[in-house]
Amino acid sequence: MDSILLFDDPAIRGSLLPFTFTRPVADIRVGILKISEKWEKITGAPASFLTQDYLQKKFPRKSGNSLAINGAWLPDDASLGLLKSLSANEALYFGKTLIATYIGETEKNLGTVKSKETIQIESEPTLLLKTWNIFQFNGAEIRKDFKLITQGRTSATIIDPHTSLYSSGNIFIEEGAVIRAAVLNADNGPIYIGKNAEIQEGALIRGPFALGESSTVNMGAKIKGDTTIGPHSKVGGEVSNSVVLGFSNKGHDGFLGNSVIGEWCNIGADTNTSNLKNNYSPVKLWDYTVGTYANTGLQFCGLMMGDHSKCGINTMFNTGTVVGIGSNIFGPGFPRKFIPSFAWGGEEGFSTFLFPKFLETAKAVMARRGLDLTMEEQEVLRTIFEMSKNYRIWETSS
Repeated sequence: MDSILLFDDPAIRGSLLPFTFTRPVADIRVGILKISEKWEKITGAPASFLTQDYLQKKFPRKSGNSLAINGAWLPDDASLGLLKSLSANEALYFGKTLIATYIGETEKNLGTVKSKETIQIESEPTLLLKTWNIFQFNGAEIRKDFKLITQGRTSATIIDPHTSLYSSGNIFIEEGAVIRAAVLNADNGPIYIGKNAEIQEGALIRGPFALGESSTVNMGAKIKGDTTIGPHSKVGGEVSNSVVLGFSNKGHDGFLGNSVIGEWCNIGADTNTSNLKNNYSPVKLWDYTVGTYANTGLQFCGLMMGDHSKCGINTMFNTGTVVGIGSNIFGPGFPRKFIPSFAWGGEEGFSTFLFPKFLETAKAVMARRGLDLTMEEQEVLRTIFEMSKNYRIWETSS
């Protein structure tokens, strides 16, 4: 296949907010790789996106005829075989969910699919349907990605005599990574350390675990399994079964569990996230598609924080808190469990983080990494600011 087009399924995208405010579904990281990167490695073809109009300029669609694949589909060993057997006049479904079909260059959507012959998948595909699936599927995806990335390759060698390895054959280290006086235990799953990453003295890490390129695990950190720290991030304290998408910092002490943190976020020192209710009942989480809280069916579920959001020192997040895009949370007590995009405040109440002030902060944060906030990105964020204004009806209660 010459190219693949990863499309946002409208029946799924809304359930993955706030993360899909700023990216297509297939740009979400689960495991070591983003969904789009998994497909590129499996198919050997370049991927592009069919997404919301306001995101399309930042995530362009490549020209030409393409195989369109549901962006929520997490591929496995059988996926490529299913796609290779698909003809141009067929559409692959699982139940009522479109999985894949061919789309012409002039087609702006998948409206012609109904005229194609329907082919049903016999075994259920792994689909990212809810935000909590990101951390729920993360351990299994690390295992799959580890095999995909490392097969036929040789790991760099750890030369530090004070670092202890368990199941060293299940640990892969890219060139340029630095590890000092740490403990890496891969008995229960693989550990992947990205290019130019750093693991500092006294860090304790259990697999499955992935550390992205140029990211840092700080001194004395305790990282439990099923955790991914995306590229250009810093992490410290205690972290369990969580995903940091990239370019974000949780550099200090404090607990983060069963959580997903977007890009360009900062978690203040001694911030703690509750991931279990005192009565052990299932956690309810804000659902953008219904405008209220929905039962996740999970006993463990922590924080969902969208891109460019931040919290001050000693912030306490309740079980199942959702934070939108570009919010700034601070102050004593527990803030409300749903914090809209571009909110400013905490338990004592919120006001709107005015967009020009937000842009100043975002530009300063990105400049520290040598990056500019492009005009395309500014327009995306401005659109989200307008889209989310109806949520910013401020009350002091949570």
